[in-house]
Amino acid sequence: MTTSILWFRRDLRLGDHPALLAAAAAADEVVPLFVLDPALLRSAGARAGRLRASLTALRDDLDGALVIRTGDPAEVVPDLAAEVGADEVHVTVETTPYGRRRDERVAARLGAVGARLVPTGSPYAAGPGTVRTAQGGPYRVFTPFSRAWRAQGWPAPANPADVAWRTGVPGEPLDGPDEPDDAGERAALKRWKAFLETELTSYGIDRDRPDLDATSRMSVPLKYGEVHPRTLLADLAPRRSPATATSVDRFVTELAWREFYADVLWHDPESAWHDWRDELRGMPYDDEPGLVEAWRAGRTGYPFVDAGMRQLLAEGWMHNRLRMVTASFLVKDLHTWWPVGARHFLEHLLDGDLASNNHGWQWVAGTGTDAAPYFRVFNPVTQGLRFDPDGDYVRRWVPELRHLSGAAVHEPWRHDDGYDRGYAERVVDHADERRDALARLAVVKGRPR
Repeated sequence: MTTSILWFRRDLRLGDHPALLAAAAAADEVVPLFVLDPALLRSAGARAGRLRASLTALRDDLDGALVIRTGDPAEVVPDLAAEVGADEVHVTVETTPYGRRRDERVAARLGAVGARLVPTGSPYAAGPGTVRTAQGGPYRVFTPFSRAWRAQGWPAPANPADVAWRTGVPGEPLDGPDEPDDAGERAALKRWKAFLETELTSYGIDRDRPDLDATSRMSVPLKYGEVHPRTLLADLAPRRSPATATSVDRFVTELAWREFYADVLWHDPESAWHDWRDELRGMPYDDEPGLVEAWRAGRTGYPFVDAGMRQLLAEGWMHNRLRMVTASFLVKDLHTWWPVGARHFLEHLLDGDLASNNHGWQWVAGTGTDAAPYFRVFNPVTQGLRFDPDGDYVRRWVPELRHLSGAAVHEPWRHDDGYDRGYAERVVDHADERRDALARLAVVKGRPR
């Protein structure tokens, strides 16, 4: 009887899983493996607990067959291959800089024991690096990438697999919730079905309103591969109608942004932590730990900003509108270099994805692809008035302002009782800091290059 290994990583599901199909086709039985990599766990932050919840759900779906082992994958994976007599280890293609380096090491070590690493499929609808310009190069701007991505298309979801899972292979106990209600493939598909049936129609109009909670919340399941974006795209296509066209197109565009940023990182791994464009090289930034800490804690004195930062700390998630507003405040009101904020987000976001998070930060900072011009400075008050017009979102996360009704919560300084319940005074004056940001830009633009 022949044995293969399926090494799960960012694909913690059984449906629409090409690498699983390849593993099942290659052998009589398959050993399901997940490696708790200390190098990744050290930087996982809040995601470590969410990962364990997802693994608990996957283990349950596999009737306990999932083998959990801790250590350097370059040692753990070859050792298991030798232990179970597997000559193939099947994986979904890795796209992150660390993952690609890791897989090179694992493949070399497997070769030394007479086995091989077999990559199949991708965490994305179109694998990073596959969407090319007419000249064969990568796209540097989102809109033409999006057009080409849609025109190229993607495979249909993979068929379900009939797999003989090998049981009884020793592993480690998993420290996770006994019943992970909101994690795993089944929970993800349940949430997706509810969104399609009850929220899709209004998504195109209400998605920018954090007070309405009108987003799909699928970013977390996508992060762990509990559902494949190809599945979402396949489910959306037949639901497109005159009533839902705006919402469907908007949702597909959001998936396209995710694919674009993964493609950017694939072609330029250094862009994860360095400015993708150098037009703002030499921009002077401040080092004010007290101001940065006020931002992290949600005590800047700007209610819309503070509500977003508190939601991040409480839920490990933040509405995308707030991600832009809070990032702009850190970079352009507090004059802090974007990696400081990107690291804080990655520490706390359950959906923290290196490509999307860090390139999104660069978009705000004016150093990335399709970057918002540096002179576009989000006004935290007008943003709140526009996207939280009744103040419900702020009151949800900033209890010190719940005594203020309606839009009054966005400007407590205008009300005699605005600070009666201990809300923080503004740490800076937005109008002054906007002028300062533009003055810094003028200095940089005036320098010879």
